[in-house]
Amino acid sequence: MSVKIRQFSTQALSIALLFTGLSATAQAVKIHEGPAFKTGICEPSIAVDPTNPSNIYAGSVLNNFYQSTDGGTSWSTETLTSPYGVWGDPVLHADRSGRIYFFHLSDPEGTNWRSDQILDRMVCQTKEGPDGTFNDGSFTAINGKKHDKEWVAEHPLKGTIGLSWTQFDAYGTDNPECKSTILFSQSYNQGESWTTPVIITDRTGDCIDDDGTAEGAVPAYGIKNAIYVGWALRDSLYVSRSLDGKIWQDVLVSAQLAGWSQSYEGFSRCNGMPITVVDHCPSSPYFGRIYLCWGDQDYSRGGEVYFSFSDDAGANWSLKQSISPEGGQSDQFLPWLTVDPTTGYLYAVYYDRRGLEDAATNTYLAISHDGGATWTEQQINDAPFTPNDMVFMGDYNHISAYNGVIRPIWTELSHGKKSVWTYLFNEAK
Repeated sequence: MSVKIRQFSTQALSIALLFTGLSATAQAVKIHEGPAFKTGICEPSIAVDPTNPSNIYAGSVLNNFYQSTDGGTSWSTETLTSPYGVWGDPVLHADRSGRIYFFHLSDPEGTNWRSDQILDRMVCQTKEGPDGTFNDGSFTAINGKKHDKEWVAEHPLKGTIGLSWTQFDAYGTDNPECKSTILFSQSYNQGESWTTPVIITDRTGDCIDDDGTAEGAVPAYGIKNAIYVGWALRDSLYVSRSLDGKIWQDVLVSAQLAGWSQSYEGFSRCNGMPITVVDHCPSSPYFGRIYLCWGDQDYSRGGEVYFSFSDDAGANWSLKQSISPEGGQSDQFLPWLTVDPTTGYLYAVYYDRRGLEDAATNTYLAISHDGGATWTEQQINDAPFTPNDMVFMGDYNHISAYNGVIRPIWTELSHGKKSVWTYLFNEAK
């Protein structure tokens, strides 16, 4: 496939250099482009390899895998297959040994929604390094229910892989007897097998796949044996925490005025689910701090990207703060947050409509070097794109960072085609 590199505009690049020490080679890179089907290419996930940050891995709906061995300048494309089916919600991770994980939903019969088996498990396929080949995959326990919206984390010292997701008694039904809840499972052998999933909250939602559904489970390992999973339900944001890996407790972090299922012009459905990360940099003044980031809609400020943090193992949380206080009444939405474990620096990617009209949209990167006290922002695409309510843009974008190598990834719609992009950003050393 051809790969297009889009140079950052001179004016924007000068601003980036001034505020963040950005390398003059910063570029937006198109990874993959395809027809703008109602679904099609979207929901991208990306991972920087901690053993070699020149190796970057990414994925998109439904079964696209991408890899780069030159820091993201050029990419190869592969179609992922598995006997358990590959049915979207790609989540990429590279562990401390350089092993690559591709998590996704299941479709074992290959007939999609015509099959009773679709979404019957969570699937994890792995390979060793850029020259490896993906295995058929392992999977979590099958219990006759539906499993959706997963995310993953790695224990920084033990290498344990944690996976959290939503379990539906039946997917998409308004039957009041059907419930949704949050599950968590771990792998102690690099994704070869998984512990029996445990329900980590007493709270349950409906199965409609809307604000009343318990969704958005994103895990993060804390220091020592702590585990944190942020998620959303009925206009509230929670973190379920376990300090010993056995007993779980729900902590209310914040209200979410618009709920997690939001909409913006051109985005008939736009996810505001929370993202959980922990600062694991031993030299950081915020070592062990837990962050929760989410999107919300405020009638006076428009769409906003918020975050809150906890310095006491998740027992208490700060008041919510905006990542984009300079955004004014324009919309900022669909965020993702990460923290570089080698520096403790925070990076967020989101869509932004400041200075634009109607549905025109840009993509922004925000950076904090002081635990979220202050943020600098910069546009990382050089031309606005205009989404369409009839074309699904996905429930998430993503961002990964390691040793000053920061790679956001997002979806665009232009001229009848959808595409996924990254941005080559390296912190000055």
